[in-house]
Amino acid sequence: MKFEALIFDCDGVLIDSEILVCRIAAEELTKLGYSITTEQVIQRFAGRPDYEMRAEIEQEWGQPIPAGYRDSVNQRTVESYATELKIMPGLLHALDQIKLPICVASSSFPEKLRLGLDTVGLYERFMPNVVSATLVARGKPEPDVFLFAAGWMKTSPLRSLVIEDSVAGVTAGIRAGMTVIGFAGGAHCDLAHGQRLLDAGASSVFCDMQELPSVIDAMQADQARA
Repeated sequence: MKFEALIFDCDGVLIDSEILVCRIAAEELTKLGYSITTEQVIQRFAGRPDYEMRAEIEQEWGQPIPAGYRDSVNQRTVESYATELKIMPGLLHALDQIKLPICVASSSFPEKLRLGLDTVGLYERFMPNVVSATLVARGKPEPDVFLFAAGWMKTSPLRSLVIEDSVAGVTAGIRAGMTVIGFAGGAHCDLAHGQRLLDAGASSVFCDMQELPSVIDAMQADQARA
């Protein structure tokens, strides 16, 4: 059964943004008295919706996160994207070779999703196939956003291939009945990250985005022989 759609996560896959937003969140939370490192934010919350992160922290902390937190994080994110955000190395080369219809399915709010893709010149390339988890009831690791994306692309989840960099995202793709390839090439990924993605159910892991077309071709060939 050949794949009919390729679904990319955004943060940490298309744009090297996870390290930026996790650092900002860690610094702002620590300033407020909830001590947490960038690495801990990555491990616990990468790939998950921001509102879920806040709810979990508030429950654990036993108090609400002050209202100004979101404004500070949003402002710093805009500033960081303008000066630090980079497209994932090798991505444009990969996109030029991939023949499958492509969609983006992200946990980010639509405004942040557009900001990130616009900053590196990708938004128009992917439109209108850009899907935010705010359109569905549950965020990753639940499968809702990927199921929505498959419907958007008018294809079966079983014929959908997902590229994900987070455990939550891999889990969501597997729960949706999709095949998931893990990407461990972002600046936020440590040496053990690839194994975590495999443990979550990724069929394989790669670290160089330029390798993606050959990885897909090999998987398509395996599917044809099965």
